[in-house]
Amino acid sequence: MLGKNIKELRQKRKLSQEKLARLTNISLNTLTKIESGFTKRPSIQTVHKIAKALDISLDKLVEIKG
Repeated sequence: MLGKNIKELRQKRKLSQEKLARLTNISLNTLTKIESGFTKRPSIQTVHKIAKALDISLDKLVEIKG
């Protein structure tokens, strides 16, 4: 779910995976694995960097949508 939320928000903000990876200073490989769901539990530091780059709170980023 987290990966799906990140991907949706990234696309809504018209950011490529490469651009978001640069903004967050995480590897493109790591971001791709998170978005695809391969990495189920990324570190809180990584999630915080992504939330900050997407200008959204951690709570909203990890919120489960029904």
